[in-house]
Amino acid sequence: MKILEAAKRAGLTVKTLRYYANIGMVTPHQDPATSYRDYSEEDVAKLQFVGKARRFDFSVEECRELLGLYEDRNRPSREVKALTLKKVAEIDSRLAELQSLKDELSGLASACDGDHRPDCPILNALSGQT
Repeated sequence: MKILEAAKRAGLTVKTLRYYANIGMVTPHQDPATSYRDYSEEDVAKLQFVGKARRFDFSVEECRELLGLYEDRNRPSREVKALTLKKVAEIDSRLAELQSLKDELSGLASACDGDHRPDCPILNALSGQT
């Protein structure tokens, strides 16, 4: 199938499909006469897999590793679990950081009177003033 149909079926943009083909994540057949890429059902399945993994915030290299494990029918599931638990720990760390930022911003917002006066603890904190 052509790239537009493959993109629709994979739930990705044409630009993303081109990128994944260019980095070797998938290798669609390329017509030597026209240079058009022809995507197979297997290519679309891989693209769907990568798209879902990316939504879970796996990096391109992690997706490549996961895809390799997916394609290896003799893989030990512990490798997949280890990658997933590592990602969960990274997400937990980012959530804690975001919660800290939220708490700090909420405190700054509470300290600001939000009235007609120019004094603003929010701007003071952002500019490094106390």
